[in-house]
Parts: sequence; C-alpha cells; structure tokens
Amino acid sequence: MNLPTFVLKNALRNRRRALLTIISVAISCGLLVTLLTLQRELTIPPESEAASLRIIARNKVSLAQPLPAKQLAVIERIPGIVAVTPFTFFGGNFRDETVTSFAQFAVDPKRFQGLLVEGKIVDGSYDAFVADRTSCLVGADTMKRYGLKIGDRMKFTGTFFPVDLDLKILAVFQGTVDDRGVFFHHKLLDELNGDPGTVGTWYMRVESAEVSNEVIARVNAAFENTAAEVRAETERAFQMGFVSMLGNVKMLVMLISGAVVFTLMLVTISTMSMAIRERFRELAVLKALGFQRRELFAFILAESFGLAVVGAVVGIGGAWGLWTHLDLQKLTSGFLLYFEVTPRIMAWGAAVAAVMGLVSAIPPAVETARMSVTEGLKTLD
Repeated sequence: MNLPTFVLKNALRNRRRALLTIISVAISCGLLVTLLTLQRELTIPPESEAASLRIIARNKVSLAQPLPAKQLAVIERIPGIVAVTPFTFFGGNFRDETVTSFAQFAVDPKRFQGLLVEGKIVDGSYDAFVADRTSCLVGADTMKRYGLKIGDRMKFTGTFFPVDLDLKILAVFQGTVDDRGVFFHHKLLDELNGDPGTVGTWYMRVESAEVSNEVIARVNAAFENTAAEVRAETERAFQMGFVSMLGNVKMLVMLISGAVVFTLMLVTISTMSMAIRERFRELAVLKALGFQRRELFAFILAESFGLAVVGAVVGIGGAWGLWTHLDLQKLTSGFLLYFEVTPRIMAWGAAVAAVMGLVSAIPPAVETARMSVTEGLKTLD
C-alpha cells in the first residue's frame, strides 16, 4: 500500500461521515458563490460600451422634481452633444399587475433614435413608431415574456402620473443590456397631463468618451443659479445612484457569507477531529515505527484538504451549473437580468474551501503532535 492509497482509505473509512463532510463544504461553497454573485449583480449594473457615451441630467434637488422643457434649446447648443431627448419615467403597472418589473419612458422618438445605438429593430418599423403618437417601442424580452406581437395594445395604469396609457406596439428592439423597456411619445404624456412643459430628465449622447467630463461640467454650469439647477452624470453613475438606495448591500452579503462559512467550518473541524481521535492508536503505532510529526500532519492535512477539494468541486460546480442554465429572469419576474458566476467568484469559493481544509486539519494535528506513543496505544477504538 502506498501513501496516497493510505490517505484515501483513511478518508473513506467512515463513508457516511466523509459524505457529510463533503456535503457541508459543498453547501458552504455553493452558498458563498451564490451570495457573491447576487452581490455583484446588485452592486454592478450591466453596462454596454455605448453607455460611456451617454449622460443623464436630472434636477439637482431631487430626481422626483421635474425640469423645464425649455432647457432643451440650451442643451442642444453645448459642444460635444450629438443627441438629446427628454426622458421621463412613467412607472405604470401593466395589465392587472401590482408591480411591473420593466420600466416605461416617455421620449422624443426622432431624437431617441440617436441614443439607441447598440439596439436593433428586430420586428415592426421604427418609422411607424415615430409617425403614430399612441404607439410604443418595446424590448424583445418583454414581448417574449408576455407573448406579445406587433399591433397588440399595451395598457398601463399610472402610479406616478394620474393618467393611464393605451399604447400600440409598432416596433421591437433587441441588443441592449436590458431588452425589457417600453418607450412611447413624450407628446402623448404631455397631452394627457395638460401640457405642463416639464420633463423628468434629459438623456444625452456625446461624441466621444474623452469629452464626457467636459460636457457634464458645461451642462451643470449652463443651469447654475437658475430655478431648476441640474446634476449631470454618466449613465453608469446614474445607475449606481439607484443601487446606493439599497443600502450597504456588500457589507450585508459579506456578513451573511462569513457567518455561513464560519459555522460550516466549525462543523468540518469537529468532524475531522472526531475522525482523528478514533485513530489515535494507529497514529501512535506510526509514531512508534518512526514517522515524524510533520509526516503525520501531512497525512491529516491531505485527508482534510482532499475532502475539502471534493466538496468545493461539487459546490462550486453545482452553483455554476444551476445559475448558468436556470432562467432566473423569469423566476424573479425580471428583477434579476443576469446572474453570471464569474471565474473570479469561483476562485473565491475555491480559496475558502482551501482555507477550510487547512484550518480543519490544524486542531487534530495539534492533538496528534501532543499525543505520546503510550497514550495513543492506551486509546480504545
């Protein structure tokens, strides 16, 4: 019998205990990978390459405060801006839903086409959408989820605005990081609200990423000390502002992850200690035969580390397979668009498993080191 076979036989001597140890490590790694992935999806919004060219300007006081529509003439004259449109969040509920997961925005259709650079029209006609004031442009994911087709009506009950919408689908887009949104004519929203002469935000595209900061400064300066000062920021910064409303998600996830890993590590340490105590007599015999403390520690470490590696493979591989093939967008009703288990997250899971295997080997190894041959031989099986 060689040394690897010796370690393997010892690890699998009590197969039920070995299986429970592997399961505990697998659960720990799988849950850790899931929590880290959830944290990533909540704190790092998806972003396309074109997002670096887009800027959103809102009221400096609050996002809930509207901006004067007459600001458009000033914004259009700012160098570096190649497209700008009013961009007002409607926030209605579709059909009989109490909470609708996709957003609806009022835009200027002609101007908005200059901002939707990465999206492509895959059904219907954008020109038809522009021509019909009661029509809408809908994301492909929403069309698929609700089984909609060109020509269908979409009715929304207003929540932020005291009006309802009855829109006709005339165009479908696809290719953006979020193919769920619905866009309709801002003129329709103005008419329904009595033409208040306001917009929610301004949505702009600049000619290059190099002039982005300069354009932001100019937009802010253009309305400084006016009754409606604005705060311009990149699309990503605007998205991160919403993420910050969730609170310190990262800290919460790390605390939960730490508690889970610590608890299961205690279970693993207890299991390994129990397995080694049952073999004190055998270890004493090995000491009597001339094996050194470091060699006995290597046997224990190999056993503990081997079980941890198997558990990590099962847990991390299982989490990757589950979240890769599960339609989480459908399961969460559109709350989560993506749930990508990245190589970095899997590496974190593997590192935790490695540490767990190492730490679990230390207590039984210390006990073995302190044990004398005489004491070990007196131990009952």
